[in-house]
Amino acid sequence: MESATATAVSTTALSPERRELYARLDTKNTAPLWEVLGKIIPPEPTPDIVPVLWRYDEVRPLLLEAGRLLTAREAERRVLVLENPGLRGQSRITTSLYAGLQLILPGEIAPAHRHSMAALRFVMEGTGAYTAVEGERTVMHPGDFILTPSWTYHDHGNPGDVPVIWLDGLDVPIVNLFDASFRESYPGDIQPNTVPDGDSHARYAANMLPVDWTPARPSSPIFNYPYSRSRETLETLYRHGSIHQCHGVKMRFINPTTGGAPMPTIGAFMQLLPKGLSGAPYRATDSTVFAAAEGRGRSRIGDQTLTWGPRDVFVAPSWTAVAHEADDEAVLFSFSDRPAQQALGLWREEAPYFR
Repeated sequence: MESATATAVSTTALSPERRELYARLDTKNTAPLWEVLGKIIPPEPTPDIVPVLWRYDEVRPLLLEAGRLLTAREAERRVLVLENPGLRGQSRITTSLYAGLQLILPGEIAPAHRHSMAALRFVMEGTGAYTAVEGERTVMHPGDFILTPSWTYHDHGNPGDVPVIWLDGLDVPIVNLFDASFRESYPGDIQPNTVPDGDSHARYAANMLPVDWTPARPSSPIFNYPYSRSRETLETLYRHGSIHQCHGVKMRFINPTTGGAPMPTIGAFMQLLPKGLSGAPYRATDSTVFAAAEGRGRSRIGDQTLTWGPRDVFVAPSWTAVAHEADDEAVLFSFSDRPAQQALGLWREEAPYFR
């Protein structure tokens, strides 16, 4: 009722008296709510972002060209930002999240730093590079999901012989919303490798915890979720379980010590779409970034259909119906701000959704 009233008021021609009142309000840094109520509290989400697809085979040559023209030391992080067309110039893939494709060439080091933003990496191609987080290194393989929790020192290196490219996802807009952005460089290019490789998996990824363990931060204590394990899990459930009419076989990545999301602001998911699947539509309030790990298919997002293949990236806006179809058996990785919305009591979904 309030929204309807506000719309009626805002579309009425202003009388000279009301126009004069508004002018005086402006001088006092105030404004009439009734003129904007329907816009700031709409009947349902009205995202500024739009569905969009980045074809990996088109973006990759541009990233490699940047690699020829710009050293990793010059750039600190050699990344092509994936900007949503609805938010150009804002370094955002969704209203709340940043994403980009990062390249590290053989022999290069991306210097160590830390920041208040939390980050994830989804490896697109190449083997032999590493990410180091708080003194522990992990080798990167295609399909691996890797965390860099908030305010943890991290660096990347590539002692291998092929370029390595991964998809970055960060909660930059969320942190900036709170004016809580901090960044700090490490004294050297790389941090000492003080923790044995695989230590975090041994301590926290075997359904056990050290008896005297207490959490140091709200994010997951393991920072590499290998694709080989994720893929095996999806395949096992596909063989022995039921297929969701919208999602196929879909799992969420967790913090193994809590069962919650790996990071407080960003959730991540992996789903298998069986060959020939024609999924029912689904919608939720978390705008979602997808990356195709395997296979080919299509996703109808609202009134648009995006046709994707291996390593392509695409976005579904908030509260917009999404329906996936798979030509081959396909695997999609995705991430969103769902944990932040859930913590604030905002998240909603409809599955299946039929207009």
